Amino acid sequence: MNYNIPDIDFFHKLADAADLQTLPRYRSQNDLHVGSKPKEGYRFDPVTDADREAERVMRALIDATFPEHAIMGEEFGTTGSGPIQWVLDPVDGTRPFLCGLPVWATLIGLNVDGRARMGMMDQPFTGERFWADGQQAWYQRQGVTTPLSTRKNVSLAQAILHTTSPEPLARHPKVNFAALSAATLMTRYGGECYAMAMLAAGRIDICLEYDLQPYDIVALIPIIEQAGGRITTLQGERPESGGQILACGCPRLHEQALSILNG
Repeated sequence: MNYNIPDIDFFHKLADAADLQTLPRYRSQNDLHVGSKPKEGYRFDPVTDADREAERVMRALIDATFPEHAIMGEEFGTTGSGPIQWVLDPVDGTRPFLCGLPVWATLIGLNVDGRARMGMMDQPFTGERFWADGQQAWYQRQGVTTPLSTRKNVSLAQAILHTTSPEPLARHPKVNFAALSAATLMTRYGGECYAMAMLAAGRIDICLEYDLQPYDIVALIPIIEQAGGRITTLQGERPESGGQILACGCPRLHEQALSILNG
């Protein structure tokens, strides 16, 4: 079946529109209302005007250009149905956004028949974009575009491990994170979605997240896969639905890490 698949230029158009909403509100004391949404395990899960307005403008552009496409977004839920679905997280990493740390991003993903095919991670403060066009993953900064490639043939003992926060560790005692951390070169925290981008860029080797929603991960799946990495649930299944997610730059390393985490 021939689907009406957008080209990557439309992803850039969506990111440009989101930037106009997020960047003026970042590190600003003006025009930013902060609220909280209920989330299991957290007493504060922030949401801001930047989140809502960025998703609003992206939805408007998609509806005007591809009215037959479905949309899933963190702030306004799911609209429409069909084989093509946009998956939007207008500000992934609202906590670092509030803290002034530039590891947040706008995530724009596209599922085709339930599988992530294209995706973009846009960090407007640093002027960086990471994307996958269906064939290859790319990085752009200051007008220069280069291909992304994960790091291969690294041993577990030399691997760099990342997870966003140590808070979930106690809630998931069956996930043997301590053993994986002990087996790797070093463990870092706090990178949010930016750590996944650095995995695609060959700077981080293993990323583990405990409780992702589809809008947290769909945009990043094709970036990692098309850069040569592997990403699944901890059960080894496709990750589009979120949950407990493991990404590795090297498929062999992924097998080792899965075995340890499930050990």
